[in-house]
Amino acid sequence: MPFPHRTDARLLRFTTAGSVDDGKSSLIGRLLFDANAVPRDQLGALERIAARNGDADVDLSLLTDGLTAEREQGITIDVAYRYFATKRRKFIIADTPGHEQYTRNMVTGASTADAAVILVDARNGMTVQTRRHMFLAHLLGIRHLVIAVNKMDLVEFARAPFDAVAGSVAAFAAALGAEPPILVPLSAKFGDNVVFPGARMNWYEGQPLLAILEGLPPAVDGRTLPLRFPVQLVRRVIAAKGQSRRYLGRIESGEVAVGDAVVALPSGIATRVRAITTFEGPLVRAAAPQSVAIEVDDAVDIARSDVLVHPAALATVANRLEATICWFDDEPFATGRRYLIKSGTRTAMGHIQDVVHRIDVATLTAEPAAGLVRNDIARVRIAAASPIAFDAYRANRATGAFILIDEQTHATVAAGMIER
Repeated sequence: MPFPHRTDARLLRFTTAGSVDDGKSSLIGRLLFDANAVPRDQLGALERIAARNGDADVDLSLLTDGLTAEREQGITIDVAYRYFATKRRKFIIADTPGHEQYTRNMVTGASTADAAVILVDARNGMTVQTRRHMFLAHLLGIRHLVIAVNKMDLVEFARAPFDAVAGSVAAFAAALGAEPPILVPLSAKFGDNVVFPGARMNWYEGQPLLAILEGLPPAVDGRTLPLRFPVQLVRRVIAAKGQSRRYLGRIESGEVAVGDAVVALPSGIATRVRAITTFEGPLVRAAAPQSVAIEVDDAVDIARSDVLVHPAALATVANRLEATICWFDDEPFATGRRYLIKSGTRTAMGHIQDVVHRIDVATLTAEPAAGLVRNDIARVRIAAASPIAFDAYRANRATGAFILIDEQTHATVAAGMIER
């Protein structure tokens, strides 16, 4: 589960989520269409589909529902990514599924997001899936949460249904300990409050959705965090001065400069940076999210999956960790089963020692649980066969996230956020 850091303050990654049929794909289609971000050839293709189906208007949801199965069923079953830009900002959108069985896809789409737009049908109000998505967005550390109360045209653009949703959202966010979300009433079908203000909701004093997204503060700059450089590849280089090793990878957070003291974790080997290079040539200093090759002064044993850090800001190294996981697999969790724990570039064998508790997303209560089934969210204790270097997820998304892979099937069975 990658968590890249961006240096472009104008770029905002956001994900959409919500219950099935709340209109996520239609909203993104309307957003792209009204923002003049749909290429002419794509619009022409939608017009031909509409003509073939005998529809008077194009189906804007098809701009993101790219799979044939999705188009046939009118649902989103995979994560669809779209890029667009306005004069004020660049955006990358992850349109994620609404069906409960595809919650794992929502986690995938949200894992790199700076903001989440969660849709709520104005007629139905908050559902269990809405609560699940709000909980996951908070758990994943998404900085900005926007609740889009959609289908206001089906409640005659009245204020009362919107206020009811706003009250429920505020209460749930407070129970989560999350910042109060931004709420916007809109109609994806007709475009009210998506890009342009909705005159039929003159009681709403806020901005349309696009203006809200354009005005959100920039993403957290990974360069301000401690250095974390997971080694992806070790390459031997033969030069006139002899043989040396270069350690290749991407700086996930922080900065590093020639002459810096560094420590390789989990071994604890200390050395100093002799050179930093890229395809463009040598550097004196590099920062997240650059991909670089680092050479060190000493002939030390640094291997793929080690993490280079500064000695004044070490990561935790341990064989035991406590984490919150979302169980993805269709097969229930089985006690004693071995899994591959993949954290950054390191993969270690391990197992779930015990389930501390399962979290009921509807009530946020912790419940005893002997096992886990698909979409369960739980606090667990994990034992690894070899030490792992990590940070708490809240401190560093890049080194606080991991996935569990079934040793036999090689299926990804869970994604986790390390607590300690």
